[in-house]
Amino acid sequence: MYQGPASRLFSALGDVLVPCASSLRQHSPVRRRALPTPGQGPVFGLSCCHSLAGWIGEAPAAAGGGHNCSAAAAASATTGTAARAASRTVCSMGNSTSRLYSALAKTLSSSTTVSQHQELLETSEHDQCDPIDPKELLEECQVALQERPARVQRDFLSLRNDSSSQQPRTFRVMQWNILAQALGEGKDNFIMCPMEALKWEERKYLILEEILMYQPDVLCLQEVDHYFDTFQPILSRLGYQCTFLAKPWSPCLDVEHNNGPDGCALFFLQDRFQLVNSSKIRLSARTLKTNQVAIAETLQCCETGRLLCFAVTHLKARTGWERFRLAQGTDLLHNLESITQGATVPLIICGDFNAEPTEEVYKRFASSSLNLNSAYKLLSEDGESEPPYTTWKIRPTGESCHTLDYIWYSQHALRVNNALGLPTEEQIGPNRLPSFNYPSDHLSLVCDFSFNEDPARLL
Repeated sequence: MYQGPASRLFSALGDVLVPCASSLRQHSPVRRRALPTPGQGPVFGLSCCHSLAGWIGEAPAAAGGGHNCSAAAAASATTGTAARAASRTVCSMGNSTSRLYSALAKTLSSSTTVSQHQELLETSEHDQCDPIDPKELLEECQVALQERPARVQRDFLSLRNDSSSQQPRTFRVMQWNILAQALGEGKDNFIMCPMEALKWEERKYLILEEILMYQPDVLCLQEVDHYFDTFQPILSRLGYQCTFLAKPWSPCLDVEHNNGPDGCALFFLQDRFQLVNSSKIRLSARTLKTNQVAIAETLQCCETGRLLCFAVTHLKARTGWERFRLAQGTDLLHNLESITQGATVPLIICGDFNAEPTEEVYKRFASSSLNLNSAYKLLSEDGESEPPYTTWKIRPTGESCHTLDYIWYSQHALRVNNALGLPTEEQIGPNRLPSFNYPSDHLSLVCDFSFNEDPARLL
């Protein structure tokens, strides 16, 4: 049950909240392009709250099933022109309010279940919203963050071994535990991170900036507790179809003034993929239903017509729960075997597994009949070792530096072309994560994949 008041984002955005629907039938094509460097100074000299209110100032687009990929691709050029024109029209704060605003504002401050929120969002089936230019939104984020220290620079490393001059068509996948706001402020006890660095009014811009810098085609997030008032409305207008699944008993609800339960979220660009099937999974440990969840969606590539399944999950945390995580991971694999028809459909699994590579759940995934490999192993010299860390924080019990986050993929059907490098200890700094220049205690993982050149090759 929601216990907290309406998010402070209402006031930060000038009382303009537009919860776009989980599916956009019309949207702007989002392409990766040259973008400003993180941490650079203000671009427009505008108040960021005023300008960002304009981005979210119109009613949402239609919800429901997928759209015709061919039609979406054919309309790309005209849609893109309209998108750029629309994105330059900045609405004044509070003057363009969605029909859903008053209803959602009330439910966010009352005891309402997540399913009821989803029903509210789905009532906007016939509403429309303007697309957002990702470059301009990134610039607005950087205006808001101009007083923060420069962000860590991370480079993509090429993992292709052939010398072919023909570059394959790739799609980008981003995995990230973004740190639930309620947990960061109320439970996680980051003793070296000032509370000022965790304030949502600015931390949300750091998260959005990271996403906008890398512009993934598929985005998998964990610990999302600002889905309805931030990520869904904004990412919908960037052209993403959005799906969210809350934990049944989220620890966020134990924190005073929380923003609702946290959970997993999966987003994909609709000009790259079309939704074929979506499954929301509550993970089991043998016969026991647990508090952890997963989302699995089968998508069709608009360009090639090939199917691909994406899954996002977040397994049980804490030392001593290794066998529990193994049971949860085994349950997820069984579900994915069914969804992918015994690995007939290639698979990418993103998640915070809360498990080091020495744990049995990691070994279970590595030896699965789904023929999975961990993408970030390819960064090591031998191609067999995971990175030394994907999370690094300091709590009252001491430093916690672990590899817990992974992107698993069907290694015979897919190739990893590039992977985003991880920052060094010096770049992270002595106070570790989160910090004024990084919003989470987990590092984002980003990979560019392509389909295997030989489509007849067995998985």
